[in-house]
Amino acid sequence: MRAQSLAATVLAAAAALALTGCGGDTQPSADKPPAAPATSSATTGGTAGSTTESTTSPSAPEALRFTGTTVDGKPFDGTSLAGKPTVLWFWAPWCPKCKAQSAETAKVAAEYVGKANVVGVAGLDKQAAMKDFVTRNKVDAFPQLSDEMGDIWKKFEVTQQSVYVVLDKDGKTTFSGSLPGGEGLADKVAKLVG
Repeated sequence: MRAQSLAATVLAAAAALALTGCGGDTQPSADKPPAAPATSSATTGGTAGSTTESTTSPSAPEALRFTGTTVDGKPFDGTSLAGKPTVLWFWAPWCPKCKAQSAETAKVAAEYVGKANVVGVAGLDKQAAMKDFVTRNKVDAFPQLSDEMGDIWKKFEVTQQSVYVVLDKDGKTTFSGSLPGGEGLADKVAKLVG
């Protein structure tokens, strides 16, 4: 019982933190409550959001050693991002700030195809809501991961939605934070590919 109580307390605290990232007055719909990022250690076996080490590219930086599943159910290996600057966009389907970032993020992804990677990492809701967000906001031209368990969020120490983590070609973090409307994302990527 004590473990269940502790787990419930941790999940409630994580959910409260997540809501502050998108404004305290914005709530997910009542029929789709957010699931807070997992607080347990990474899972194994390549399930959605698994952070198991990949065997496909042993030379990939540690930051890119994760696996996951796209919102369309396809496997994804983070080591495939090695060698190019990478933008990880952590978002939630019910977040208005995330919606506001979608157009600029898609624009940057299209502008830097072949030069930099852009990957969305959805969390704090169910896969159906994530797929709907991708379709409605036209961000299906670049990979969108379904991280319902929050494993990738945890790996990058992301505690709220509407956050970008920008990595250089060697996997070192050059920026981590929010960019309202995605403003400034293109400049951050341009500095890394230029």
